[in-house]
Amino acid sequence: MSIINGVGIIYLVKEKDPLIFILFISIGWVLLSIYSKFYEVYRYTRPVIIISLIVRQLILFALFVFAFSGLYHELNIYPRPIVKYTLFCFLLITIFKFAIYYILQKYRVSFGGNYRTTVIFGLNKKTLALENFFNKKPEYGYLHKKTYNFKNKDQSLNECFEYILDEKIDEIYCSISELTNSQIADIVDFADNNLKILKFIPDSKEIYSKKLRYEYYDYIPVLTLRNIPLEDSANMIIKRGFDILFSSIVIVFILSWLTPLIAILIKMESKGPVFFKQSRNGFNYKEFDCYKFRSMTPNEDAHLYQATRGDQRVTKVGKFIRKTSIDELPQFFNVLFGDMSVVGPRPHMVSHTNMYAKKIDKFMVRHFVKPGITGLAQISGFRGEVETDKDIIGRVKYDIFYIENWSLLLDMKIIFQTFINAVKGEDKAY
Repeated sequence: MSIINGVGIIYLVKEKDPLIFILFISIGWVLLSIYSKFYEVYRYTRPVIIISLIVRQLILFALFVFAFSGLYHELNIYPRPIVKYTLFCFLLITIFKFAIYYILQKYRVSFGGNYRTTVIFGLNKKTLALENFFNKKPEYGYLHKKTYNFKNKDQSLNECFEYILDEKIDEIYCSISELTNSQIADIVDFADNNLKILKFIPDSKEIYSKKLRYEYYDYIPVLTLRNIPLEDSANMIIKRGFDILFSSIVIVFILSWLTPLIAILIKMESKGPVFFKQSRNGFNYKEFDCYKFRSMTPNEDAHLYQATRGDQRVTKVGKFIRKTSIDELPQFFNVLFGDMSVVGPRPHMVSHTNMYAKKIDKFMVRHFVKPGITGLAQISGFRGEVETDKDIIGRVKYDIFYIENWSLLLDMKIIFQTFINAVKGEDKAY
C-alpha cells in the first residue's frame, strides 16, 4: 500500500493535496485485494499463481483508478499517466512480492528456518509423491518426519498420536483411501483437540466436513478440512487494523478519564491494587497476562474459581462494574499489545483451560485465533459462570462457528449486541 500511495503522490497528485487520493486509493486497494485474494500466497503457492494474482489485481486496480479520476476532477488525473502509474506500481510490487517469496525460500534452505514439520498417514503412490515433494523441495519449508503404513495391522493410531505430540509435529496429511471412516473421525478429533493442522489427499471416500478447500502442492491436490478465514493475510491485516483503531479510541476517549474514577472507587472500598492480572491461554495456547479492574477483595482463590451468583468475594463496586462489563475495559490494552482481539473466543483461566481440554471435545479449536473481549458465544447466552457442561459445550459450538465464518461485519454485529446487552444488563453478569 505504501508503494501505490508513494508513487501516486509523486507521479499523479504532485503539488495538490494528497489526502483524498490516499484515502480513496487505500480503501479501494484493500477491497480489491479481498475480492481478488491478492494476499493469499502461501509457502506452497506456485510462481505462476502469484503472477496470475498480480495481473488480476493490476486490471482491477487500473479500472478503479480510472473511476476515481472520473469522479474527482479536481486532481486533473489523465488516462495516460494512470496507465503509466499502474504499470510502474505493479512493476515495483511484483519485484517486492517475488523478492520476499524467494528470500523466504532461501532462508528455509540455507538456515533451516520457517519450517513446518509433517507426518503422513497412509502409504500409496499419492502419499509417496507428497513425501517426495516435502523431501526434495526444502525451499517450500516442510520438514517431513514420518509416513505411516496402515496396511500394517500392527500400526496403532495411538502410537502415531504419541509420536506427533512428542515430536511437536505441526501438520498431519491423510490419504483417505488408506483409512477407515472411524480412523478418520479419530484423527479429526485428535487434530482439533491438540491444535494440529489436518489435511487430506482426496479420493472418492466421504469426508466429514462442509467446508473444504482445494490446495495444490506442486501438482498434488490436498484438501483442507477446516477453513479459517483469519489465516488469510488480508483478513489478518483487516482485523488487526480494526483492533488497533477500536482499542485506541476506547483507551483515549473512555479509559483516559474513566480509569481514575474507577480507581478511586475501588480504593475507597477495599485495600489492594486497582487492576487484576490473571494468566490465560490465548492464540496457539500461549499464556498471556489478561487485565481487568479489580472487582473482588484480594483472595488466593481468584486464579482458581470463577465468580458465582452471590459470591462474597465480589465488592459493591465490583458488582456494578461486573454488571456493566466495565471491569473488562482494561483488556483493550491487551488488544493494543496484540495478545487479544476485540472480538473472539473468550480466554479462560489456565487451570480451567487444562480441565476443559480433557473433558470437552474440540475445546482446543478455540485457540486457532486470538481470544476476544467479547464473542459470539457471549452475546448468545453463554457468558459468565460455567454451571454445567452444557454451558461450556454451547460456548465451544458458537466459538467454532465464529472461527469458521469470521467477517468484519460479524465482528461489528457482535460489538453492537455486546453494547446493547451491557446497557440492559445480563442475568449472568455477576
